[in-house]
Amino acid sequence: MSKLGFSKDASHERWLATTIEQVLEPSIEIVDAHHHLWHRPDGGSYLFPEFLADLNQGHRVISTVYAECHSMYRTEGEEQLKSVGESEFVAGVSAMSASGNYGETAVCQVMFAHTDMTLGNKVNYVLDAHDRASGGRLRGVRISCGWDKSPKIRNVAPGPGMLSDGRVVEASRILERRKLSLDVWLYHPQILELAGLAAACPELTIILNHVGSPILGGPYRNQSEQVMQEWSEAIKKLAQHENVFVKLGALPIRLNKTLKEGYNPEHAPGSAEVAATWRPWIEGCIDAFGPSRCMFESNFPVQKNWCSYLVVWNAYKRIAAEFSPDTKAKLFAETARRAYRM
Repeated sequence: MSKLGFSKDASHERWLATTIEQVLEPSIEIVDAHHHLWHRPDGGSYLFPEFLADLNQGHRVISTVYAECHSMYRTEGEEQLKSVGESEFVAGVSAMSASGNYGETAVCQVMFAHTDMTLGNKVNYVLDAHDRASGGRLRGVRISCGWDKSPKIRNVAPGPGMLSDGRVVEASRILERRKLSLDVWLYHPQILELAGLAAACPELTIILNHVGSPILGGPYRNQSEQVMQEWSEAIKKLAQHENVFVKLGALPIRLNKTLKEGYNPEHAPGSAEVAATWRPWIEGCIDAFGPSRCMFESNFPVQKNWCSYLVVWNAYKRIAAEFSPDTKAKLFAETARRAYRM
């Protein structure tokens, strides 16, 4: 297992195959709002062929949004421009997909990239480079700023308060002027910080990743009710900012408290189990933001550590089973299309 996600392994594929399901509501159009492709030096690999195999499990995925993940960076040249290698890589995959030789899904139709947001007003030349390299597919960038004071939590930011850093706010205003979006990956205690940025940049499309990543382990273990209450209050306040969208998914699957991290060695979780675990968080977001600002995501291949592509989309369809056709259309495709100008 790589530090950042899934490492393809035959035994893991066999474990996923222990759960077999029929595709629910196969006619629903899906825009996968968040997935990655990568090859890691430590052995983790999930590239176009692996993703195609998952796409071919039966759901009607029309197009996908590529999420930056430090993949295929340049090894030479200016440090700030090394991430442009990822946009070059994504453009190649998108062009392959657009050839029509690999199925009907427009894979990597659009993308969001990485740039150092602490560059402030100097960020423009990096954005220009990403835009050129992506072949016009660039829709925004992502800032990963998850930080918690507990040493038991893996921090992805160098310190607290990154979203209120003046340089980050200035770079965000440049995104705003350029009509680019800002994806944000943080932990749930930071959600109100994002509300501050949303207020400072009211015309900037902000997309909160992974329902705000509620922390349920480390110092928050056995405090799920308190976490849910704090998260819910923060989500409702964030939703007051009309420029903020939220991605639904990428939550822990804790199926059995007697098993480490809910991981069952006998069989992979089914969609009913996943839906039951995720429903309170996803419904909380939909209630707060409304379906026109919520979108489902696969977060593959990270999510593949715990369930198959077929299962994760079946789980969303179970959660949305009682919703109207219009609401389903927004959650599964239309909101993503609008947020990412597809």
